[in-house]
Amino acid sequence: MDSALVDRCPHPSEIQSVVLAQTESIDCLILGSVDSSGHLIVSKLNTSGKDVDRLTFSVSPRDCGVGEGSWAGLCFSPNQWSMAAVARSFCKSVDVYDQDIHLRTLRTLWNPSSLGFLQSLCNGNESSILAVTEGCQLTIWDLRMKENGGCVRRICGSVGDIFYALCDSSTGNIAVGGADRTVSIYDPRSHQSGSTSRASFFQLLKIPFNGPTTLPSLTYGFHWEIFRNSSDCQIITGLSFSSVDSDYIYIQGLDYEVLCGQWKERKKAFSFRGDSNWLGFSKCPNRDVLGGWCDSGSIFVADVAKENQETAHD
Repeated sequence: MDSALVDRCPHPSEIQSVVLAQTESIDCLILGSVDSSGHLIVSKLNTSGKDVDRLTFSVSPRDCGVGEGSWAGLCFSPNQWSMAAVARSFCKSVDVYDQDIHLRTLRTLWNPSSLGFLQSLCNGNESSILAVTEGCQLTIWDLRMKENGGCVRRICGSVGDIFYALCDSSTGNIAVGGADRTVSIYDPRSHQSGSTSRASFFQLLKIPFNGPTTLPSLTYGFHWEIFRNSSDCQIITGLSFSSVDSDYIYIQGLDYEVLCGQWKERKKAFSFRGDSNWLGFSKCPNRDVLGGWCDSGSIFVADVAKENQETAHD
């Protein structure tokens, strides 16, 4: 795809998030970007590079971008590509859109840092459940509900330690991680069949990454020694469950470390490093192919086979 095709999407301020998502058609992709003022631009692209102008729209923030800019995040619904959610940190808000139509605004208590629609809790072709990390909390929102502003569950982590990453698996588990260098995995289970609003979240596991120390309790967690010493510890900025086996999870640190492990059996599968700090890192939606861009300008790609063999090349 010619990079010049996306030059027609100017942003009034610094771009904060870029998301490339699949549609119901195998030859079409959705490219979305949001800047620090909350301005959203979405384009529907053809993978062959043709007919890329058939759909493009932009949405201005509700406050017209007035005030200081901040981090902004973007995610698309897995079953309804036209639905997008935009989080703005300083505004403590999440705006939900259906193409360029504003559906509703969710008000968070703290500054949001990541978000995503939950693929396992979709109602038919409708995705109405949204997970957001705000400060040291994981919050679950039901877009169909008005009570409590749509917030149906609020889970607190370590006080003062901000969550920076979240992901969910096809089996329904939700993983969060951040400044406390710990991955916490939750299982949403409903007390009543079909009642998402009364979902109860049971913590399955906590995986600390704070150096070779002894855990106070092994009931909820285990330890992976992926850092040489405690001074090498870095916060977690990226998480993704494996598309081949959701019992495996990929964890990206703020520095140059990426780790894959089997969280149920408490086993480390493998890890690899870039040649400098990661500036960006992501996994393909339906394949265990990882890609990262380092501060040195190098791009690393890891193709992980089903037998947990991986190949990385610069």
